[in-house]
Amino acid sequence: MVITEMDRADCLALLQKCRIGRLACSASDQPYVIPISFVVDGGYIYSFSLTGQKIEWMRQNSKVCLQADELENKRNWRSVIVYGRYEELPDRIGTKVQRDRAWALLSQHAQWWEPGGLKPVAEAPAPHLFYRISIDEVTGRKARPIA
Repeated sequence: MVITEMDRADCLALLQKCRIGRLACSASDQPYVIPISFVVDGGYIYSFSLTGQKIEWMRQNSKVCLQADELENKRNWRSVIVYGRYEELPDRIGTKVQRDRAWALLSQHAQWWEPGGLKPVAEAPAPHLFYRISIDEVTGRKARPIA
């Protein structure tokens, strides 16, 4: 097996293809990793969540990391890590356009609210929120069998 670095374009292409990743955040020197559904648009990763531990922790420490991968088999895979910053997108002036963009992008995919929790309903207030992660840095590696 040969493992090589991926360039930024290849990393972003893999992120565009993936729908589920693992989000890492931390608070008080304690890491926390959870699966999320996401979509990439421009320099951001958009996602959705019920309020809870990850949201509280990201409010305390906006530095986050997202890992996404594609595994064909043990010798043929690609993996990407994104370093960035969490930003909430509340339904109010100043963030409404970005929030609506997140909803529009995510809702193009079946069951986009999973594993975030309940499906949001536009006309009902709910304990969920939309957020985005700025893509500050992205790295990746890929493996392939030796020919």
